[in-house]
Amino acid sequence: MQKNLVIVESPAKAKTIEKFLGKDYKVMSSYGHIRDLKAKEFSVDVANNYAPQYVIPADKRKLVSELKKAAHEVETVLLASDEDREGEAIAWHLAEALGLDEKSTQRIVFHEITKNAILHALETPRCIDINLVNAQQARRVLDRIVGFEVSPILWRKVKPALSAGRVQSVAVRLIVEREREIQQFTSESSFRVIATFVLPDGETLLKAELNRRLKDMAEVESFLETCKSADFTIEDITTKPVRKSPAAPFTTSTLQQEAARKLGFSVSQTMMIAQRLYESGHITYMRTDSVNLSDLALGTAREAIVGTYGEKYHKFRKYQTKSKGAQEAHEAIRPTYMNTSEISAHTQEKRLYDLIFKRTIACQMADAELENTAISIRAGAMKEKFVATGEVIKFDGFLHVYRESSDDETEKEQENGLLPPVKPNEPLTQQEIIATERFTQRPPRYTEASLVRRLEELGIGRPSTYAPTIQTIQNREYVVRGDKPGEERTYHICALKDGKIKSSQKKETIGADRNKLIPTDTGTVVNDFLTEYFPDIIDYNFTANVEKEFDAIAEGELSWTGALDKFYRLFHPVVEAVSAVKTAHKIGERQVGTDPKSGEPVFVKIGRYGPIAQIGHANPDDKEAKPRFASLMKEQSIETITLEETLKLFDLPRIIGEYEGDELTAGAGRFGPFIRHCGKYISIPRTLNPLSITADEAIQLIEDKHRKETQRHIAKFEAEDIEILHGRYGAYIAHAGRNFRLPKNTDPEKLTLDDCLKIIAAAPERKKS
Repeated sequence: MQKNLVIVESPAKAKTIEKFLGKDYKVMSSYGHIRDLKAKEFSVDVANNYAPQYVIPADKRKLVSELKKAAHEVETVLLASDEDREGEAIAWHLAEALGLDEKSTQRIVFHEITKNAILHALETPRCIDINLVNAQQARRVLDRIVGFEVSPILWRKVKPALSAGRVQSVAVRLIVEREREIQQFTSESSFRVIATFVLPDGETLLKAELNRRLKDMAEVESFLETCKSADFTIEDITTKPVRKSPAAPFTTSTLQQEAARKLGFSVSQTMMIAQRLYESGHITYMRTDSVNLSDLALGTAREAIVGTYGEKYHKFRKYQTKSKGAQEAHEAIRPTYMNTSEISAHTQEKRLYDLIFKRTIACQMADAELENTAISIRAGAMKEKFVATGEVIKFDGFLHVYRESSDDETEKEQENGLLPPVKPNEPLTQQEIIATERFTQRPPRYTEASLVRRLEELGIGRPSTYAPTIQTIQNREYVVRGDKPGEERTYHICALKDGKIKSSQKKETIGADRNKLIPTDTGTVVNDFLTEYFPDIIDYNFTANVEKEFDAIAEGELSWTGALDKFYRLFHPVVEAVSAVKTAHKIGERQVGTDPKSGEPVFVKIGRYGPIAQIGHANPDDKEAKPRFASLMKEQSIETITLEETLKLFDLPRIIGEYEGDELTAGAGRFGPFIRHCGKYISIPRTLNPLSITADEAIQLIEDKHRKETQRHIAKFEAEDIEILHGRYGAYIAHAGRNFRLPKNTDPEKLTLDDCLKIIAAAPERKKS
């Protein structure tokens, strides 16, 4: 019989740990938290010192019984959940729910799942750190207070089913403010001048840029006129050595940012894959804000670098963590075995592991040595100069393995390369000079990665909260990750060649975005409401200071109930005051003008199912005077829609023709624009507009849908209401609202009614939820 029970959070982690432990150890999983606050109740006893009221969810009761039974059958219980605050809270909840005896219960922690780390943890057990537990409780209870007190106000003032969160609201505010900066941005133009010169040998070309921008076409033409007769000579050549150092090893936020830039992963996708890598024993713990590396890791990294690249490529570096973040793991994210450059895993896991491996190896490699050269070119008596720059890598160092990416869209990687050999005072021949109109760029929309970086800069959230925060604001439809079409813009080019100046115009698309975070109308209205009535809740400094208080609680320097009480005494009176405020209009409602036909006011606002337009008001004295409503299109916003665009929405639904003897109607509803025909609805794709779609285009959509449905259909037995269909994962049987998987190697084309009935009868009963 086993003497020791080890409890971890996940089955994958349990499976990996089991490999390193002997027959005296039994490893079980808690599948995350086994207790939490009640889902649909406040569950915080404010009068009783903010005591949380925890319950075991129904789906965890059987598991808790099994864990309790196993715990009473062994001599020692080892709680081995993760070493951050959340993990410490899981261990404490396990001890409480299972009724564990303090004398026979030990807490063990490790930041990598290797044999040495596990054995070392078993040799150095400790007690549950109640300060870390209290820091987690404080966060959980504070977020519950904010959510449960503010959300009902949003239901009344904006629309039902909305919710507010402390960190999420700040994240939405950042995205809304950036969108408004973009809307208010006015681009300014200037001209970038690039010249191509011919060296005295008559063949070699040298490109150089004017050392200032010209403000308008008049200045460009004047400058180029002067250049016609100017003599160009080499004025100065400067060369200076440059050293580039590698980036520090990954923390949670830098891994999320780099995985987004290099691999195209979302923040939550990165964390999910990293979790699998950690639980499989491939990397260290993935929720950390430390850049420290253990002595063992530093030693094995040196061996790997020297063995692969040679001694000159190694440089010992000891990184120091700047942020306090005492609750997180004490080492950066790195491979558990530095000599393992590749792993056997799924493609996404391999790609993320490769990124982590290269970043870790690179941080212990020598600086890259480069040489920057600048050639200054004098243009006659003009004060302006042309400058040619070049960069040569003398020693690649860490760049041999890894180069960090950047979020800055304007910061394009410039490969200047070698410049031709020249001498001071050497004359140059002008081949052509081109002045191209360029514009100042608007602020970029946030990506998930750049939002994480901004939250970290502001001190908001912690490694464990970035991914859930970004996921939550998208799930609540306050923000969408989507694309924005660009706009066409004309720009001017002025060129001097063979003594003649020619002007021309070209077009370019600007402002197109892919996979960026864009606020929805609901998110914008909720943000404006919270900014006006709860300024402290979404104040950046307030939110960052709350994080510092959580750190102080984790260090044992602050009472968690005292911190909550201080917050609640300031917060609750504001909630009561806002609840009593009466507004003439719904929050977020905007009058865009007056309907010229009826003279009624035209509004846009947030309706029950999203943004809507409204003409007129309800009149209690006149039951026939009802307002009219229309849904906004997905690409429209209540902030920017015009009166003309709003009135067009009331042209829907519109009859656009006939097909097979029935009317074709184009309309828009809560799920987007559609065509209605014979009582059926067909979605209109983004490339078409319900206000302008033609009958031919609608018929094509209907026929395409019919063709797909025909291809999907294999056979039908109407007597028993059974259909055999093609699905996303292969053929299946549909019957009485249920789908039934076909046995392996079954040919769906040859199935008879009896075969189908046997498959349905053999299927397991559906589990009751």
